[in-house]
Amino acid sequence: MSVIEIEHLSRDFGGGKGIFDVSFQVGEGEVFGFLGPNGAGKTTTIRHLMGFLKAKSGSCTINGLDCWKESDKIQKQLGYIAGEISFFEDMTGTEFLKFMQKYRKLGFENRQKELLERFEVNPRGKIKKMSKGMKQKIGIVAAFMHDPAILILDEPTSGLDPLMQSRFVELIEEEKKRGKTILMSSHMFEEVEKTCQRIGIIRNGKLMAVDSVDELRKCHVHSYTVTLDNVKMAKQFANDFEGIRDGQNVTVSTKPSLEQIFMHYYGGESDD
Repeated sequence: MSVIEIEHLSRDFGGGKGIFDVSFQVGEGEVFGFLGPNGAGKTTTIRHLMGFLKAKSGSCTINGLDCWKESDKIQKQLGYIAGEISFFEDMTGTEFLKFMQKYRKLGFENRQKELLERFEVNPRGKIKKMSKGMKQKIGIVAAFMHDPAILILDEPTSGLDPLMQSRFVELIEEEKKRGKTILMSSHMFEEVEKTCQRIGIIRNGKLMAVDSVDELRKCHVHSYTVTLDNVKMAKQFANDFEGIRDGQNVTVSTKPSLEQIFMHYYGGESDD
């Protein structure tokens, strides 16, 4: 069953900017990685899902609800981290989290305390005086504290140090085991590879590939055949490099990393 459905979604901003005929689904309990550099169309797609933008053509739904017409209902149900988190700057972190708690009509039995401890957050200071990393951690707490079944996360580890990035990956792994449905945009290959069952790669607003990492690897395997001087050397070479031997010839296959697969679609470009 698909929880998030995007069908032929398009929004043309002119000058080649926007998203064009984007279609994919995220199944119940799936962690889906959305890969692309800045400006590729990840945030524009997510803003349509959140009901912040109205599609020029195509559609997107979450749990069968129209993302534009029923955005209020959707936003109260899910957890969301924006690519650029906006806060009420004069609030303290504590006041902001209380505001979000009231907005979602949460009782006191939520995960706020656990998440504050996990990410080593002291929310008592003024948000406007917080570092980028601390603001990001406040955003993570706000997105996860009501234990939503669906999470939409736009560059969620932006501004976090390596230790906090690792803790975030652990959190996603835990949520995956609990059956949460998660759409996570990123350009961090390691976190996507560790957490996501399937990925979509977007370039210049167009979806280039959607599949599991394993299937994408199979499509981009490179094989090399090496001829050795004698059978004994060929046997040793095949054993050392997990190759397939045919007499003095050994065929070795190399599986590409997720970054190498990504660069195949980008042709070595940085497409900011």
